[in-house]
Amino acid sequence: MTSKDAAGEKNATVAAAEGQGTAPSADYTATVRCARVQDKVATVILTAIVALIIAALVAIIGYILVSGAGKLADPGFLTKKPEQFKAGGGIGPELFNSFYLLVLTLLISLPISLGAAIFLTQYAPQGPVTNVAKTAIETLSSLPSIVVGLFGMLTFVLTFHWGFSILSGALALTMFNIPILVRVIQQALEAVPRDQRDAALALGLTRWEATVHVLVPAAMPAIVTGVILSAGRVFGEAAALIYTAGQSAPALSWAAPITSLSNPLNVFRPAETLAVHIWKINSEGVVPDLTAVSAGTAAVLMVCILAFNIIARIAGRALERRLTAE
Repeated sequence: MTSKDAAGEKNATVAAAEGQGTAPSADYTATVRCARVQDKVATVILTAIVALIIAALVAIIGYILVSGAGKLADPGFLTKKPEQFKAGGGIGPELFNSFYLLVLTLLISLPISLGAAIFLTQYAPQGPVTNVAKTAIETLSSLPSIVVGLFGMLTFVLTFHWGFSILSGALALTMFNIPILVRVIQQALEAVPRDQRDAALALGLTRWEATVHVLVPAAMPAIVTGVILSAGRVFGEAAALIYTAGQSAPALSWAAPITSLSNPLNVFRPAETLAVHIWKINSEGVVPDLTAVSAGTAAVLMVCILAFNIIARIAGRALERRLTAE
C-alpha cells in the first residue's frame, strides 16, 4: 500500500468517527425530545399553580380592602372607642392594645429566643439532650394557638391570679412566639458560612466574642426578617388572647393613674385586640353596623400585616447591603 492510499484510508476513518460523534442515534433524539416536552409541561403546570395562588391571594386581599374601604375613609374609625348598641363606633383601644401586646411580647420573647438559638447553635453538644430540645421546640411551634390560650388561662389567669390582662396575653403570646423565633434565628445562624466562625476563632477570639462580633451580625438580616414576619403572625392572633387578654376594651385615658384600668400602660387591665374584636362583634351581633365595622377592622388588620411583610423585606435587604458593603 502506498502512502497516498494510507492517507486516504486514514481520512475516511476520521470522517466516519466524526460522523458518529455528530449524528446522535434515534433513541437519544427521542429521549431529548421527551425530556423537553416534560420540562415544558412541568413549567406550564407550576406556572398555573403559582398564578392561581397569587390570584386567590389578590382576590382575598382586594375583597377585604374594598369591603372595609368605607370605614378606612373615616379618620375617626381608628381613634374612637367601639360602640355596643349604636352605629358609628371605632377601634382606637383595640388598635392600641394590639400594638402594645406585640411590643411586650417581642420584649419578652426575643432575648429568650436569641439566647436559646445561640446556645443550640454554638454551645450545646450534639447528643440526645440537644435532639430532645430541638424536637420539643418544633412540637411547640406546631401547637394550635387555642391550646396555648387554654394553658395561659389555667396558668396566668387562674393560678397566678392575674385575671384577663395584658400581661397574661403577652405571656401566652410569648409561649406561642418563642418556638417560632428560635427556629428562625437558629436557621439564620446556621446559614452563616463555617469559614467565618473558624477565621474568628483562629484570630484568637473566644467563642462568645466570635458569636457576638461575627456570627450574629452576619445573620442579622435573616434574623430581622424573621422577627418582623413573626410579629405579623402574633399581631393577628386571636384564639390565644380570648382566654388570656379578655374580650373587653376599657376606655383609655393617659391622665388616669397607672393602677387604673383606664391607664393604657397598665399591664393588669383587660385588652381586646383587633382580631378578638372581629370575633366578638360577630358572635354577639349587637352592633347595628356589624358588617361595616367587621370589614373595616379586618381591613386595618390586613394593612398592618402587609406592612409588617413589606418592612421585613426592606429591612432585610437594607441590612444585607450594608453588611456586604462593609
